[in-house]
Amino acid sequence: MATFLYKLGRLAFRRRRYVALLWVVLLAGASFAASAAPAPPEDSFSMPGTESQKAFDLLEKRFPDASADGASARVVIRAPEGEKIDDASSKAEVEKLVAAIGKGSQVASVDDPYKAKTVSKDGSTAYTAVTYKVAATELTDKARDALTDATDKTRDAGFTVETGGDAVMAEQEMGGSAELIGIAISAVVLILTFGSLVAAGMPLLTAIIGVGIGISGIGALGSVLDLSATTSTLAMMIGLAVGIDYALFIVSRYRAEIAEGRTPEEAAGRATGTAGSAVVFAGLTVVVALSGLAIVNIPILTKMGLAAAATVVIAVLIALTMIPALLGFAGRKVLRRKDRKKPAGSLIDPNAKPKLGTRWARFVLRHPLSVLLVAVLGLGAVAVPAASLELGLPDEGTSAPDSTQRKAYDMLSESFGAGFNGPLMVTISKDSDVAGAAKTVGDAIGKIDGVAAVTPAQANKAGDTAIMNVVPKTGPSDHKTEELVKSIRSTADGLGSDTGSEILVTGQTAMTIDFSQTLDDALLPYLGLVVGLAFLLLMLVFRSILVPLKAALGFLLSVAAALGAVVAVFQWGWLADIVGVDQPGPIMSMMPIFMIGVVFGLAMDYEVFLVTRMREAYVHGARPGESVVTGFTHGGRVVAAAAIIMISVFSGFIMENDDMIKMMGFGLAIAVLFDAFVVRMAIVPAVLALLGKAAWWLPRWLDKALPNVDVEGEQLHKNLGDTVTPDAETDRELEPVGR
Repeated sequence: MATFLYKLGRLAFRRRRYVALLWVVLLAGASFAASAAPAPPEDSFSMPGTESQKAFDLLEKRFPDASADGASARVVIRAPEGEKIDDASSKAEVEKLVAAIGKGSQVASVDDPYKAKTVSKDGSTAYTAVTYKVAATELTDKARDALTDATDKTRDAGFTVETGGDAVMAEQEMGGSAELIGIAISAVVLILTFGSLVAAGMPLLTAIIGVGIGISGIGALGSVLDLSATTSTLAMMIGLAVGIDYALFIVSRYRAEIAEGRTPEEAAGRATGTAGSAVVFAGLTVVVALSGLAIVNIPILTKMGLAAAATVVIAVLIALTMIPALLGFAGRKVLRRKDRKKPAGSLIDPNAKPKLGTRWARFVLRHPLSVLLVAVLGLGAVAVPAASLELGLPDEGTSAPDSTQRKAYDMLSESFGAGFNGPLMVTISKDSDVAGAAKTVGDAIGKIDGVAAVTPAQANKAGDTAIMNVVPKTGPSDHKTEELVKSIRSTADGLGSDTGSEILVTGQTAMTIDFSQTLDDALLPYLGLVVGLAFLLLMLVFRSILVPLKAALGFLLSVAAALGAVVAVFQWGWLADIVGVDQPGPIMSMMPIFMIGVVFGLAMDYEVFLVTRMREAYVHGARPGESVVTGFTHGGRVVAAAAIIMISVFSGFIMENDDMIKMMGFGLAIAVLFDAFVVRMAIVPAVLALLGKAAWWLPRWLDKALPNVDVEGEQLHKNLGDTVTPDAETDRELEPVGR
């Protein structure tokens, strides 16, 4: 592979104008296709195979006018102090509000709180349920404004009015300021790393072009492949991350080749052949991790994963072709200004002070056991809270205290009970006499411990399906509510046999519980899939069993520590004020599996880039200890820069107001911090120092069975006639260390 990529790099260098033009044309074409394509579809959240999804599908078929998947709102009205909500004057004002809401755009139905008996026992508060004809993502601004105008008028009359539900939730955008902050910090880090605006600009330029093509492609194919607008969120985040990383490593290797006296074209070819090989396999591990999200069997996650994987493929291709082309335009301008006019081969100062990475590697090699114990025990201590992980989805009870959704949630809990914020919906289907079966079911469910109320069943026009609402005594995110859903479903099995009907439990709360359970069940298979396939890929790269095993175990340790930090902050409330957590609660269900997918890809990037250079030095004759130092001398600073860039990009999301986005940003940033600076920078060299030559051991029969992909460029160096010895810088600068 290294030989092929070497030729590809030199070809792109020589034909730089055509290569650059090709990528610009692809970007323009993808952008035009996206602008000309129909608008992408709205998000269609579904969970095939779950009971709650089966019930929703049934309601869409049997209750077409009920808008089962339509947006909903709860309007909570509290009378002025000293008055009752059922006084004549208050009643007239509430009825006026209900009528105004009913005239709003896209409204399907509005409940009269007096007829629906949704007035609190103390007579102070009432609430009305509003159902819309379309999903929340399809609501127009006119529809939202109509609801706001109606509630404002009642509020002006002296009533306390707050609204909740997905119809009034402000849409959260994961784009904009967070990405701009990340790009700005990335630019600063790249300039400090390279000392050249030209070199710093290349990774940013190619990453933006790659992400632009990927996002435009998603937009162009959105209506054909049913890719929603939010499918591009993960693609943008990952595409930007790996795009910068991959270009960063190839440009860094090019500068190292120039420093050793190569001509620009030869340096570009060698950089693409060696660092480019690492890019290919690092990209493969990311693609494996993201594509593996399909195992969860939640369509929206599958689409997000595959779209992001496609963007990674583009990032790999653009790094292997456009970076050599840009190097052809730049030549020696990628060097610091003071180095550009120096003669070839004179850029390495044999008397120069060893780099920080070199000094750190030598320190670890002198004290490997101590470093290993401190790193492992430290991450283990941070991971302890992960044992108390509770999964769920954010609800309005975790919204900001000053938001109308949170105020409505609290008012309902105070006046009616916590369960009114998350009622369950029970569907009963039977060919005949569904009303009788529904009454039997309702009476039985009402006797279950934990049920606060059961509303009378409503049958459809055909008389074959009925629905009823069950109000729990506990809130939507309470563990007791989850147990109640299980109890109702267990009871429903027997009731279904007795009444000859099919009984299903659904509703937003049940959907949340099923969603969390689906992700929980898929976590271990997903983890096994990505780690297993990546282990095989890394075995091909490093021709070793212990190095891939160490990489996988280190990744698991960093993810466990990151989850522990997330639990401590977002679930337990530690440092909540500093991070900006309004109220601690369960960890978002998608967080663990999302973190595994994203962080695994980035962690393997750092592993491949750092250890490949060690393997390359070892193959070329360096002793095990010397090869570790060589890897840090050439790659330590660049890996650190790449990690800082990623931490900056993800940390930008911590400033968002939405707790879910804040949690994702914090979790990914802390995971990259642990993996790059503790696992890859401390545990990896310590383990390699302790293993010595055994780290690169591979049984002969397995060595013969595995294809030789030549990532470290051994065959390439032979073809080029290089002497197979440690490189010149290693000979001059390194003292014998390690085994």
